[in-house]
Amino acid sequence: MNQLDALKQYTTVVADTGDFAAMQDYLPQDATTNPSLILQAATLPAYEPLIAQAVNEFKDSNLTGSAKIEAILDRILIIFGLEILKIVPGRVSTEVDARLSFDTAGTIAKAKELIAAYEAEGISRDRILIKMASTWEGIKAAEELEKEGIHCNLTLLFSFAQAVACAEAKVQLISPFVGRIYDWYKKDSGIDYVGDEDPGVQSVQKIYNYYKKFGYATEVMGASFRNIGQITSLAGCDLLTISPNLLAELQAETAELTEKLNVKSAQEADLEQISLDEAGFRFLHNEDPMAVEKTAEGIRKFAIDIVKLEKLVADKI
Repeated sequence: MNQLDALKQYTTVVADTGDFAAMQDYLPQDATTNPSLILQAATLPAYEPLIAQAVNEFKDSNLTGSAKIEAILDRILIIFGLEILKIVPGRVSTEVDARLSFDTAGTIAKAKELIAAYEAEGISRDRILIKMASTWEGIKAAEELEKEGIHCNLTLLFSFAQAVACAEAKVQLISPFVGRIYDWYKKDSGIDYVGDEDPGVQSVQKIYNYYKKFGYATEVMGASFRNIGQITSLAGCDLLTISPNLLAELQAETAELTEKLNVKSAQEADLEQISLDEAGFRFLHNEDPMAVEKTAEGIRKFAIDIVKLEKLVADKI
């Protein structure tokens, strides 16, 4: 048995890509997208017809300027999501504009627009996860959306404070970023961490154990991997979202893979339950310089790619 098939015995495997062809090769349960992945796919010739479709749908619209570009961008997200849902049997994550990361009301409004667009296409909201950054404002938006049955994926998650606040907000799913945590510590220390010594792996292990020990229903989906060792060290995590190149490596690898995380061992973990209000969240998150830096950097990078997508659309109009 290859490691990808072995991993699927313990963990729900999710494809981290906007490339439909790659998804078909590895049969994931779910799929995740973000502005960077959509931008990468949108620049490929194979996906030009989808971009053209979105542009043509608004050809005779009364919308102009930035409003028209925003509407077309939203439609591109929906079209990609619809195509992905033809391939995966589970859910697709669709991300709100990163520039709304500090705007609770704006995030809620955009999430409702995206869900309404999917539902207009006959897609049930239980097959959609709305992605937003794990800022305090994003977490509060998700808390309100979850009450209306709009399930959320809190992304760009780097600190334990973010994980605790998400659990208390009863969000559906979080995406702690293993690889970017590893990147920061490797740059800071010069150490090339491996396996359970990897700070990114340790972060997800702690969050998983905390959630299971104290009975939180929020799903943990490790994300942003740099190598398959990080993935195999988290076998047993609720979900892992994996890029096509690493899915290929797992499929080609036949070394034994064993379960590393489970509810029974989590319940024995030496962890203390905490609760965070806004002030407590901001202070505890601020105490983690890696998390502060990587959250801010992630929001900036996604925002840059949104602007690039806007330019791509503007050039097509």
